[in-house]
Parts: sequence; structure tokens; C-alpha cells
Amino acid sequence: LSDTLCKLELVPSIMNNLLNPDAIFSNNEMSLSDIEIYGFDYDYTLVFYSKHLHTLIFNAARDLLINEHRYPVEIRKYEYDPSFAIRGLHYDVQRAVLMKIDAFHYIQMGTVYKGLSVVPDEEVIDMYEGSHVPLEQMSDFYGKSSHGNTMEQFMDIFSLPEMTLLSCVNEHFLKNNIDYEPVHLYKDVKDSIRDVHIKGIMYRAIEADIEKYICYADQTRAVSAKLAAHGKKMFLITNSPSSFVDKGMRYIVGKDWRDLFDVVIVQAEKPNFFNDKRRPFRKVNEKGVLLWDKIHKLQKGQIYKQGNLYEFLKLTGWRGSKVLYFGDHIYSDLADLTLKHGRRTGAIIPELRSELRIMNTEQYIQTMTRLQTLTGLLEQMQVHRDAESQLVLQEWKKERKEMREMTKSFFNAQFGS
Repeated sequence: LSDTLCKLELVPSIMNNLLNPDAIFSNNEMSLSDIEIYGFDYDYTLVFYSKHLHTLIFNAARDLLINEHRYPVEIRKYEYDPSFAIRGLHYDVQRAVLMKIDAFHYIQMGTVYKGLSVVPDEEVIDMYEGSHVPLEQMSDFYGKSSHGNTMEQFMDIFSLPEMTLLSCVNEHFLKNNIDYEPVHLYKDVKDSIRDVHIKGIMYRAIEADIEKYICYADQTRAVSAKLAAHGKKMFLITNSPSSFVDKGMRYIVGKDWRDLFDVVIVQAEKPNFFNDKRRPFRKVNEKGVLLWDKIHKLQKGQIYKQGNLYEFLKLTGWRGSKVLYFGDHIYSDLADLTLKHGRRTGAIIPELRSELRIMNTEQYIQTMTRLQTLTGLLEQMQVHRDAESQLVLQEWKKERKEMREMTKSFFNAQFGS
């Protein structure tokens, strides 16, 4: 019965309602005719990086752990695996455990990893006294928790190599029975990843071989030129330094890229930029030197550093309702700006395109249809308590569990979608 439903009825109807991987999805109604000003983050919004960048960050941070934090030289044998982690995972700092927690704060069984090995469900339940993590025991994105617990969530695309490095070093210590303090490991890895940015290691590598690391230049050039041609104002707010942004934008848009943007702000220190009213803007000259002048107006053709959202709107005279800001970081770029300040935002989510393509495949659709059919059969037939019916029900439950694991691996073998 279920096979017949899959093949003859449900699959064709689902195949006729596929989602477009290149579509724009709206969570709220908005007329673009009302939008006069478009704002952009830089990394993973205007500029997209190739797969080589995460390998570079992983290798550089791993070497910093060895050379500056005196970690065992043997960890150099671990190489970056782009298929290991996904964005949005939580890391329990005290227990050195990486896991997926859903929107209702339930730990997703089968997605809890210590090192590079999955933790059995029974151990997870013993560890957390169940599968639910109460809100007050979880840190928010900024690492705050009322109970002193530290459950860090990794939402940045740049955090993928950080999660992988944490797991690899944990794996080395566990496999070699080395006694270590998980809190120190977390801090050292975090500091090393930070230093790859702060010390300019990443920036210098990209600037030295820009064609290797930057992709999709034509698309960014086309969008920015079209907006400018239609008289829209544009601004750029990024945490990256000015020389790095300038070289990247020269590559993807052209040497006259600053003519397209009305305001350019670098090293903005988001999310503080949106929340801290105390930090004034500083002008950056052509040599990257910070000037001490008081800023009365944000001028086109100039580059500014730091600042804050309140001062930004005051100095530009722009009405927030006319602004649409695009970014890739769900919290520091988007959620805070929308929930705390009522601004309109757009999320650039590269993973969504690849996942929609998977969801549109016949294999995925057939698997999901089979899953839905099994669930329907279980709901209808569970009232039958005789031994023969219960045996069939147990077989269906086993099959459903296996198929759920299969659907997870369509996206990522360890953590799913």
C-alpha cells in the first residue's frame, strides 16, 4: 500500500511543486518601491569565498595552537574536513561536546559529538538528565547565561573551521588519553581563530591570491550596478579592515567601486555597531590612518571606522523605514537589527540553495513520501494490540528510524540540515 502511494500518487504531485533554489523568500510583506537605500555586509554578502578559505583558516589556527599555545605537534596530522560541521550547532564548553539543538531546546539524538565520534543516546540522556536543555541553562549568542553554563552557538560561516578544529583537538586528546581542561581548549582555539583574522593572516593570504579565494564577482558587480543605475543609495558596513575591503571590491566590482556607495564603514565591530550609542565615527585616510576630526556628515568617497547605528541615521538623514540591509550572520547582522530596532533586513544564506536542490531530487522526495506514509500507517494501526500487528508496527518503526537517518545524511552525515 505505502509503496503504491509513493510511486503513483504523492511523488508526481510533490515533483510539480518544487522550490526554486534561486528564489527570494519573504517572511513579511514589503514593497521594494518603498526602499530607497540598500545596505550590505561585506564577507559572504557582497563577496563570496571559495572552499580554500576554510582550509586556510583551519591550518593557520592549528599552527598557532602548536607554535604559540604549545599544543602537541601531532595535531598537525588533522586536516580540514568541509563535510563535518554545519552552522547553528551548539558547543558545551565544560563537557567539550558539539551538538545540534532544535528551536524548542531539545538535543537532536544522533547529532552529539565528542571529538569526531558520536555520543550514544543513553550517554547524552545521562549527561543532560534528559534531552531538553532549559533556556536559563543555555548561553545566548553573546555567551551569557544566568546559571553560569557556557553553551556557545556557532552561527558565523567563518565558525565552520573553528568547530572542526575544536573537534579534531578533542579527538586527539581523547584517543591518546591526555588529561586536559575543556575550558582552556575552547578558549585557546577561539583565540587562535581570532588571531588568524586579527594578525592579518587571512587577509594577507586572500590579497596575495585573490582569484583563488574570491568567487561570484560578476553577480555582485551586476547587482550593485543595477541598483546605482536606478538611483538607489547604497552603503557598506563591515567588520573587515579598509585595505582588505578595497582590494576585494576592486576585484569584484572595479576600481571605481566607491563611486557606487554613498557610505562605507569598516571595522564596525558588529553587533556593537547596532547596540552601543557611545562610539563615534572616525575617518580613515587613503593610507589607512585614523583621523581625529569630528564627523558632522558621512560623505561619499570617504571611509569611516567604528560608529553606531543611531549616529549613522542621524548623520545621513536617512529614514530607517526606507532602508533594507543584507547580511549573512543571523544574529549580529539581522535578528538584532530587526527585533531590537525594527529595521528591514535580508538574509544571505548560501546553504539554503544547496539544500533546496537536494530537496528537489526524486530520491529525497520519494524518501520523505515514504516517511510520511509510514507515519500515517503507524498512527492508524497502533490501536491494534495483537501480537501479529505489534510485530508489523515494530518493523515499521525500525524502518522509519533508518529512513530518518538517511534523510539526515542527504544534507550532512553528522548533523543533518
